[in-house]
Amino acid sequence: MKFNKKNVSNTIFVVLLVLFFVPNTRGMMQIFLTRIFSFSPGLVEVNERANVVSYEWKLHGVNTESINFNRAKGKVVLINYWATWCPPCIAEMPSLQKLYNDYKDEVEFLFITMDDDPELNKFMDDKNYYYPIYRSLSETPKPFNGKTLPTTYLIGKSGSVVINKVGAADWNTAKVRETIDTLLAE
Repeated sequence: MKFNKKNVSNTIFVVLLVLFFVPNTRGMMQIFLTRIFSFSPGLVEVNERANVVSYEWKLHGVNTESINFNRAKGKVVLINYWATWCPPCIAEMPSLQKLYNDYKDEVEFLFITMDDDPELNKFMDDKNYYYPIYRSLSETPKPFNGKTLPTTYLIGKSGSVVINKVGAADWNTAKVRETIDTLLAE
């Protein structure tokens, strides 16, 4: 068999397709492909932005202190709903960790999960992540909805939802950083 560009590309495609259907490699392939095709999230149009209805929301700190969401009132906030078993969540975590590294002193980061502690601790240790993880202890205020994973919100100081992204995204982009810097300057 002669190897030309077409044969090589077809072979690579078949190998990737097989890896996608093998249970042990499926998750890794999903994460890899999600990272390749994740882009910076878009902004919500100003006239379509929802506002935080209530700041009364009790959060249990898994690897940090427990809080009430009312401490975030008047701050820029990033809320991310995620799980350790969710490939799109795992795919976007490196970019969220980088964003957290640079803005942790200026932005209130809330990573919300329902995962059990053993899985969380292993995941965090294995990946060398150290962002603050919480579990919701009371009813989630509107407009937040963490039923689809991942879902991420970026909220301005006035309580306006500037980004509402369902699905994986690349959070460590110039566009996101410019948006955060603008919100912090308000």
